[in-house]
Amino acid sequence: MSKPTIGIIGGGQLGSMLSTAAKNLNLKTIIISDDEHAPAQFFADEFIFCNYNDELKIDEFSNKIDFVTYEFENIPYETLCKIDNIKKVNPRPSINKIIQNRLSEKDFLNKNNIKTTSYISVKNESELKSSQDFIPGILKTCTLGYDGKGQYKINNEEELDNLKVNFENHYILEKLVKLKKEISVIITRFGKQKYEVYDPIENVHEDQLLKYSKIPAEVNEVLFDKSKEWAKYIAEELDYIGTMCVEYFIDKNDNLFVNEIAPRVHNSGHLTINAYNVSQFENHIRAVCGLDKVETKKLHNAKMINLIGEDILVYRKKIFKDNEFFFDYKKNTVKKKRKMGHLTIIEK
Repeated sequence: MSKPTIGIIGGGQLGSMLSTAAKNLNLKTIIISDDEHAPAQFFADEFIFCNYNDELKIDEFSNKIDFVTYEFENIPYETLCKIDNIKKVNPRPSINKIIQNRLSEKDFLNKNNIKTTSYISVKNESELKSSQDFIPGILKTCTLGYDGKGQYKINNEEELDNLKVNFENHYILEKLVKLKKEISVIITRFGKQKYEVYDPIENVHEDQLLKYSKIPAEVNEVLFDKSKEWAKYIAEELDYIGTMCVEYFIDKNDNLFVNEIAPRVHNSGHLTINAYNVSQFENHIRAVCGLDKVETKKLHNAKMINLIGEDILVYRKKIFKDNEFFFDYKKNTVKKKRKMGHLTIIEK
């Protein structure tokens, strides 16, 4: 009898770690990616390289798999729907459509009484220049853009006159909060009121890239519990299946705001591989493939260091202690601001 097969759309490091988790659960994995050099191909059983609008390849992929998921959210909605018509995609494409657009994501959260920073839609220069109430703020493209791409920090009204923005794109302007810290909550939803929720993770960014994460986050009990409850509520409202990350801001007055939702496994959750009995990746595979839910328990406190650009060259030569776990994403080219690997250190 052949193994069940999971298809994963996207071939980056998240696809690699999902493939590893699937193999450990005795599943076959097929990666489909528009990147010929996608590192996940080295971790999967099969690799299909094509553009996401290649209907023949999409059909081939869809007919080879039993289950399907994705490792990043910026996949064309039409592609997800086409696959979903053949094999059920989890998380559902309609969820991805909401979260792909920062404006619809913020509107969804506020409609459900989940607090976000103040924001306004910006479609042209005159709308931007009349948005002084949201300065200081960050102007972001509504779609695409990640790790600081497509974003402009505006510190004062004078900077509005010198901003060179391409208004072929639709933007959202988010008012800056007086930031105390950033945290994230990773949750896996298996079905109605069936969850596994990881403790809040504290995150530090440098140059708009995640640099350090640690678990548990140093926050008070109210914020600890509230961040987990909001993550459950969001997952339930979306009727979400799989692992999801909710990223939060905490301001100087200990107010909690949702920054954004990632409808997938997440960089800040990499430390769950070593800190928990069941990682975010294994839980995601279990959920989208309808496998048994296993009670998830923290085994260790941990911290993670993202290895960005040439950091990886140093770490590839290091000798590690027995509480240090080095992950090399096997990307073929080292680039500035590119996530190349990570190191997790557990507390024994």
